[in-house]
Amino acid sequence: MRTTDPHPVTGQEFASPVPPGTGWPGDPASRHTPVAVTPHQVADLAASCADVAELDARITVCRACPRLVDWRESVAISGRRASFADQPYWGRPASGFGPAGAPVLIVGLAPAAQGANRTGRMFTGDRSGDWLYAALHRGGYANQPTSDHAGDGLELQGLRIVSAVRCAPPQNKPTTQERATCAPWLHRELELAAPTLRSILALGLIGWDATLRTVKEMGWEVPRPRPRFGHGAQTQLVTPDSRVVRLVGSYHVSQQNTFTGKLTEAMLDEVIATL
Repeated sequence: MRTTDPHPVTGQEFASPVPPGTGWPGDPASRHTPVAVTPHQVADLAASCADVAELDARITVCRACPRLVDWRESVAISGRRASFADQPYWGRPASGFGPAGAPVLIVGLAPAAQGANRTGRMFTGDRSGDWLYAALHRGGYANQPTSDHAGDGLELQGLRIVSAVRCAPPQNKPTTQERATCAPWLHRELELAAPTLRSILALGLIGWDATLRTVKEMGWEVPRPRPRFGHGAQTQLVTPDSRVVRLVGSYHVSQQNTFTGKLTEAMLDEVIATL
C-alpha cells in the first residue's frame, strides 16, 4: 500500500494528510508551529498572532474540532475522488490566500473536501474556484484565470481570501459550535487587515453573517436594523478609528448557484467591480 504520492506540480512525495514543514508549496507552518486542540486554545493562539504569516501557520495545524479533523483526514486518506486518487491530499485547515495588508478581503464559507482540502489553497482545484479566480482575473486581482494546484504560479494583487470555517465540513455544513470555535481566526484576520481595508466581499449568507458578527465584536459600527444579505447588497461599516469599510454581498460561487444560473459571470463581475 502506498504511503506517499507525488505532488502534481513539484513531483515531491508527500503523505496524506501533509505533515507541516515538509515542503508543500505555500505551507506556512513548521513542525514547531503551536497547535490548538481546544476552543480556548484557538482563542489564545489567534489573539497572540503578531502578523498574518503567524496566523496562517497556526490556522493550518489547528485540531480543535474533532468531527472536522476526522472528516478532513478521512477524505485525504480514503475518500479521494477517483480522478485525484494518485495525488497527495493536504488534509489540513486552509489558511488565507493573498497578500497581507490587501485593501480587499473576500470571506467565504469553508474549504471544499475535494478542493482546498486536497490542494491546501483556498478555492483551488474545484469548480467554485474556477469561477472565482476567473472573475478575479477579469477584475484585475489575479495574475491568471485558473487555480489547479498550490505552486502553479497563481498570485493575487490587492486582495486576500479567507473563510468563516477553515476545515472542510461534511456536506459543507459546519455546526454552530464549529463555527464558534473557528471564529477567533477570522477575528484576528480582520484585526490585522483593518488598517488598510477598503471593502469586504461576503460570499453567501454565512460569510455575510460571520463578517457582521465579527466586526461587531471588534467594536465597529454596524447599521441598524442589521443589514440583510443579498446579491449586490452593500452597507457601510465604521471602524473604531472612524474609517469606512464597505461590505458587499454576493451569492456563493457554489455549483448549486452557478449551474442553475442563480449566479452568472456577469453578476459576479458586477459585484467585484464595486470593490
